[in-house]
Amino acid sequence: MAQRALTWAYRRLGAAYPRAFMALELQTAYPIILVTYLLFSFYYEGDTGTFFALFGLTCGLAALSIAIACAKTFPMLRPLNDWIAGERGERETAEAWATAVSFPWRMIRAVAFLPIVTVVIPASVLSVVMLDLSWLAAFPFIAGSLVALGYSSLLHYFALEVGLRPVLVDINAQVSPRTNASISAIPLRWRLLLTLPIINAITGMIVAALTSDGGGGVDLGLDVAIAVGVATTIALELTLLLTRSILRPLADLQRATEAVVSGDFSVSVPVTTGDEIGELAASFNQMVQGLAERERIRDAFGTYLDRQVADYILSDAFDEEGIELDVSILFCDVRDFTAFASEAGAKEVVTRLNDLFEVVVPVIARHGGHVDKFVGDGLLAVFGAPQPYLDHASRATRAAVEICRRVNEREEAGELRVGVAVNSGPVVAGAVGGAGRLNFSVIGDAVNVASRVEAMTRELDRDVLLTAETVGRLGDKIRVESLGEHELRGIAAPVELFATASVAPEPEIEPAPIPALAEKSLRRGIGGLRGLLTGDRDSS
Repeated sequence: MAQRALTWAYRRLGAAYPRAFMALELQTAYPIILVTYLLFSFYYEGDTGTFFALFGLTCGLAALSIAIACAKTFPMLRPLNDWIAGERGERETAEAWATAVSFPWRMIRAVAFLPIVTVVIPASVLSVVMLDLSWLAAFPFIAGSLVALGYSSLLHYFALEVGLRPVLVDINAQVSPRTNASISAIPLRWRLLLTLPIINAITGMIVAALTSDGGGGVDLGLDVAIAVGVATTIALELTLLLTRSILRPLADLQRATEAVVSGDFSVSVPVTTGDEIGELAASFNQMVQGLAERERIRDAFGTYLDRQVADYILSDAFDEEGIELDVSILFCDVRDFTAFASEAGAKEVVTRLNDLFEVVVPVIARHGGHVDKFVGDGLLAVFGAPQPYLDHASRATRAAVEICRRVNEREEAGELRVGVAVNSGPVVAGAVGGAGRLNFSVIGDAVNVASRVEAMTRELDRDVLLTAETVGRLGDKIRVESLGEHELRGIAAPVELFATASVAPEPEIEPAPIPALAEKSLRRGIGGLRGLLTGDRDSS
């Protein structure tokens, strides 16, 4: 209920909310002062008017202290105020988050001695004077006031954390900033070690005052000393035990989390309690099991599917419905494979093909392409999708030349020889299939032409053939020679073919994104992966 009210106030006040909440929360000092004087009244004789006069004067000192505290700490809230007002860039968001998280502790540190100087000491002196006490009586007043001040400081800290939560929730709804070492906050260990003893001391003082028959400063000082002594000795043992019972399971969780971050999904957290922390540990173990299963799926995905394609399908840019892109298609096929297969055994055929692809596939990947599919003794590779490159034609051509050099000239794949064709043009890239089986592929005339051109490498006795569409996209570092126009099976119009004449040294490979792909990002997300893995087309 209180959190909903704070959220409502944040929505209404906007950028003024953090300062307004802090100023309002600091007013809790007045009831704490009142209760402190009521406790003191059990120890000292005095008329009601005197105590109310002291209360009024002390409230005036507190008002001065609050005004100074606001003047010192309001500037710390400026990044948060600016973010709420609309400055929501990446840097501004990170600064606003850090400000909201660290502000309670920074505020307490900034004004730690202010209430002592402006309220506790002056109010104790006024009490001695107005109650006509010995100057030694100021010390019990100061001791009791410091206990009340410790309680007040912790109250301010926790109240500010609660009050700034709506802002932090709003920030994390926009962008989830990462924590860093510069964030200031009281560790959980010290929150427990400070809070529980102070609560015990306050409780002890209240009980002692209610059962006191007066006694003046001597009894007040003795009661404060006893309450603080019990809180820091007998109660401290229970505080330490409670702290350990909370922090040890959390430390196990932290170590396990660090292991998961480093890639170790075999880690598990011992469930040593049956409370909420134990439930958290059990939930963490379930989460790690899910992450391990997902990693196994990712590894299998990357084994049976090109890693570049797998990463794309797992990304937010994946659009299962397909997008149109300009790409280059590389088609590679083994020459005279039928004759070779008829003479060799089945195991030898598979071994030779695997040896060939061990050479070809890394070359394609190094030039920025990916293997779309293996077709018997050949393969179809794509340059420009899913990773977009403006120089996809040059990349594909360089890959084709290197493949033929390593396979046909250096004989790195044994006796097998290959012919390679490259064609460029628009294609549709997307998930194709049915009945629960999908495959990321490219479709279009550019693919068909590449297949037909590869067949011409045998007739023209050329290792690498390019089409005019590809040559038109090449840079000046690759020289070609025309082989004239040729009729291709299944292609209506003749196609001019080219052979590579010379290829300049390979430039440094850098990605050049194509806007057409970026426009389709963030549409489907991980739903496309669910569809691929489960066959549920509606899961996206």
